[in-house]
Amino acid sequence: MRDVFAFVSRAVVVCLMVFAAGYSLAQEPPKRIRGAIEAVDGNNLTIKTREGSVVKVVLKEKAPVVAVVTASLKDIKPGIYAGITGMPRADGSQRAVEVHIFPESMRGVGDGHRPWDLVPESTMTNGNIEQQVASVEGQTLKVKYKDGEKSIEITPKTQIVAFQPSSRDELKPGAKIFIAAATKLPDGNYEAARIAYGKDGLTPPM
Repeated sequence: MRDVFAFVSRAVVVCLMVFAAGYSLAQEPPKRIRGAIEAVDGNNLTIKTREGSVVKVVLKEKAPVVAVVTASLKDIKPGIYAGITGMPRADGSQRAVEVHIFPESMRGVGDGHRPWDLVPESTMTNGNIEQQVASVEGQTLKVKYKDGEKSIEITPKTQIVAFQPSSRDELKPGAKIFIAAATKLPDGNYEAARIAYGKDGLTPPM
């Protein structure tokens, strides 16, 4: 009886350990991946990250591919949906590091204001451009999202790009990519439901 009890106890402990490991994996937050494609094999991408490591990414079967292309201040108009990486200022406003203009089909993606990891202390604001007014340094945008709004100043140093629908045929070795939310798989690789790449050698600035 003791042997049976010990066996059952060990089995329970092993099950709890496996459950805990699976729970920990499931709880791991999505990972942002920035880097360049080293190899492509069907839905499988080998990517060298900006940190220097190499990761494997599996694209979901119908994962959209988005091209990041150069845009300009004249492309930023009231009513468009955009994402802006900003640096906070003491008065609560933001200075834009980059602006990426979403196509209408991506309206609502990532709506809100949150910390970002492009550079230390950076933020990301995704929302509707409500107003654009002239300022001393350039233009100030009023960006409205579901929980509030922000004033973000565009300067001559702000990089402006746009997202355009593209295809997997453009995902080739050497292309610079950005994945906003990659999910870690049990084998240690990652899965992505969407990927952006820089067209004509552009590095996605977000």
